[in-house]
Amino acid sequence: MENQIKEQKKDLLILAIESSCDETAASVVKNGREVLSNIISSQIALHTLYGGVVPEIASRKHIEKINQVIEEALKEADVTLDEIDAIGVTYGPGLVGALLVGVAEAKAISFARNIPLVGVHHIEGHISANFIENKMLEPPFACLVVSGGHTHLVAVKDYGEYEILGRTRDDAAGEAFDKVARAIGLGYPGGPKIDKISKEGNPDAIVFPRAKVAEAQYDFSFSGLKSAVLNYINGCQMKGEKIITADVAASFQKAVVDVLVEHAMRAAKEFGFQKLAIAGGVASNSSLRQAMEEACRENKIEFYHPSPILCTDNAAMIGAAAYYEFLKGTRSGLNLNAVPNLKLGER
Repeated sequence: MENQIKEQKKDLLILAIESSCDETAASVVKNGREVLSNIISSQIALHTLYGGVVPEIASRKHIEKINQVIEEALKEADVTLDEIDAIGVTYGPGLVGALLVGVAEAKAISFARNIPLVGVHHIEGHISANFIENKMLEPPFACLVVSGGHTHLVAVKDYGEYEILGRTRDDAAGEAFDKVARAIGLGYPGGPKIDKISKEGNPDAIVFPRAKVAEAQYDFSFSGLKSAVLNYINGCQMKGEKIITADVAASFQKAVVDVLVEHAMRAAKEFGFQKLAIAGGVASNSSLRQAMEEACRENKIEFYHPSPILCTDNAAMIGAAAYYEFLKGTRSGLNLNAVPNLKLGER
């Protein structure tokens, strides 16, 4: 792959489309690392009314917005479809109806303009977000992917070549954040709200459990932690004791961060990785970023992370991933379909 990148002389422009959940996004990316445009139409305000993402509403909004964000992305990048070398699109995992909107749009443009189509795994996109701002980052490295739907510890062996070292057995970290935020009255989206209020709380006020999976030391489990928080709240209510929301949030967040950092450091040392990256929506959590940076410094490991805008769902990361898949020769046909439960490394 390195030789292919070095031999490439012509700039490659990727038009990328992302619609796996509740952001409709389009981006133009040059040579996998230079973002010419990154347009995101978020639905957070709408779904906040329901306390979480409503799949059918998300799909309808994608249909309304997708042509608009693509036009804006091309305009901001100052390019036309005639200059686009390939179209990258998220085809899984995610909400099936939401994914179908992006996939159908990408296939239509590909067919109408005879532009090569590259289906992209959503998690590969999150990992590839690290290439955009860290121009010198190259595989191999370890990557901790933490989002609302996924918690993966991944060995990035090469561009597009991955080995999952550990994954969650139940709730993803971001899912646990949302559920706990709802329980303590913060509402949706839970991650940013817990991160904010935790700054006012004592992270050592309450000792919540740090789960370990005996037969798989790199796997995660957050459902027990979530239940412990709910039990604590119920216990306080039954006893008539005051619940200090900031302390609960800070103590819960510390329990999640401790497990994420501990697993990532152990894996990096055992497998000899000198570089570690984080990715996904929860990777924008300030406590996690600070704790991971300190742990990497202590263990002499280089630490990489995307800006918060590139941690949440966006199309620039899909464009970065599509570029390296394109160089490998990956092409998708017009039979490309949405795969809501797509596993990393599958095609």
